[in-house]
Amino acid sequence: MMSKFSSLKQEVYEANMKLPELGLVLFTFGNASAVDRSEGVFAIKPSGVPYEDLKAEDIVILDFENKVVEGDMRPSSDTKTHAVLYKHWEKIGGIVHTHSTYATAWAQAQKDIPIIGTTHADHLAFDIPCAPPMTDKMIEGNYEHETGFQIMNVFEDRNISYEEVPMVLLGNHAPFTWGKNVDKAVYHSAVLEEVAKMAYLSLQINPDAPRLKESLIKKHYDRKHGADSYYGQ
Repeated sequence: MMSKFSSLKQEVYEANMKLPELGLVLFTFGNASAVDRSEGVFAIKPSGVPYEDLKAEDIVILDFENKVVEGDMRPSSDTKTHAVLYKHWEKIGGIVHTHSTYATAWAQAQKDIPIIGTTHADHLAFDIPCAPPMTDKMIEGNYEHETGFQIMNVFEDRNISYEEVPMVLLGNHAPFTWGKNVDKAVYHSAVLEEVAKMAYLSLQINPDAPRLKESLIKKHYDRKHGADSYYGQ
């Protein structure tokens, strides 16, 4: 019998398979998920399954309290983080976590990625935030659950919107991205990695490279995302 979640599983399977294709994951270093708000569930990659072995039917369905609704495999070790974000950020439809090289290097350095070029400004008008490393209390508690709050806390502390900034670095850890659907979350992961690489190389060439001036930030962001946007068809 076909599962009522077959299309959701297929969507998440395809999103996960894009991660190695885009060079964003090595071995099993990543996961993608998508939510079905009408059913109150989300779908995520099973833990530790190599991408070459992954099948759509392996994708695990859970509710927002991390209870398995459908699936025989153990879900990703990051499942609780995804659940927290879906539960509290109601406008996201997909989440991706990777350990992509350049974005992770910035996270390990505990540094925001500064907005120093128009490629960055085409996608968001802010530095990409790096959340502080977790406190010992959070680490010793429900670690993956607390990771969700580590992400949300940096957005609250800096008074920035998760809709305007669909990506974050976790200090000493790695990036998370999200979007209105899982394909957009994958896209944001690829953009983040490329922007991280460009910023790193730019600062190697000129350690004093200045922040992009506000007029250019506004022009490049607004022409793609503003009320009078004119980029694309």
